Amino acid sequence: MPLIYFILRMYYSTRSMNKSKKTSPATITINKKAKHDYFIEQRFEAGLVLQGWEVKSLRAHKVHLRDSYVVLKKGEAFLIGCHISPLGSASSRTNLDPTRTRKLLLNQEELNKLYGAVERKGYTIIALALYWKRGRAKCEIGLAKGKKQFDKRKTIKDRDWKRQQERMIKRH
Repeated sequence: MPLIYFILRMYYSTRSMNKSKKTSPATITINKKAKHDYFIEQRFEAGLVLQGWEVKSLRAHKVHLRDSYVVLKKGEAFLIGCHISPLGSASSRTNLDPTRTRKLLLNQEELNKLYGAVERKGYTIIALALYWKRGRAKCEIGLAKGKKQFDKRKTIKDRDWKRQQERMIKRH
């Protein structure tokens, strides 16, 4: 039985690698601006409490994480600023608020770490990515420190220098 499981796993992993997509099928969206604006110190995986129409919109990739962040209130974490656009086929009977505050599901230990870092050390919590894991929507959040303008310039300069090094290595 384990050998069959291993063979099937290898088949499906190579099958998904051959697809020419930038993101994996499980990835819904990525906050690309986060790495530019913040130093990301630690990452956490959190579940999302969603309504039915939001799940359908996530499957259609109708979501933006650009200005989203996490707030800690009364021992719970909430995602604010995540915009999930309703589909045209969504029910008009329910209240469809695309930017509503969504609850994040985290362990108490993780919440305590986040509380300590935000309160004492001055960190902020931002949403980095949304993806599917075993059929459930997950949000990757990061404990981050804001970058100053000179930090952003230094990051760009380092990235350009690495790119030039790669070009020089390829030529020789």
